[in-house]
Amino acid sequence: MKQVFHKITSILMALVVLFSTMSFTIDMHYCGDTLMDTAIFHKAKTCGMEMETSLSNSECSIIKKDCCKEEQIIVKGQKELKISFDKLTFEKQIFVASFIYSYINLFETVDEEINTFSKYPPPLIVKSIYKLDETYLI
Repeated sequence: MKQVFHKITSILMALVVLFSTMSFTIDMHYCGDTLMDTAIFHKAKTCGMEMETSLSNSECSIIKKDCCKEEQIIVKGQKELKISFDKLTFEKQIFVASFIYSYINLFETVDEEINTFSKYPPPLIVKSIYKLDETYLI
């Protein structure tokens, strides 16, 4: 039981480390006010309504606003995993050490069963008490 609990805990801690250090981006393509496409880890597909930018002449230029827009959400993961134990105050170091010590000793199991009456034999039965009192279990 203790080994199974230890394996489950180690797998969960590995997943916590994986997801806390993982960075990803979410790309969204809007055409007007409606969301057309969403993509994780790569660029979102466009709807094909983008305006082409042409070389404008200084004499004549027409500027038309593009109806499409791109939005990007970036989720950054944790860069450092090592937390220095020296940055903790002395009181916090004592608390952490005592917590770990008490937690480790919480799950100790006793392998031997202590039986203090093993040296003393039970008394001999001289008479059957249920026959004397005439009580029978049915």
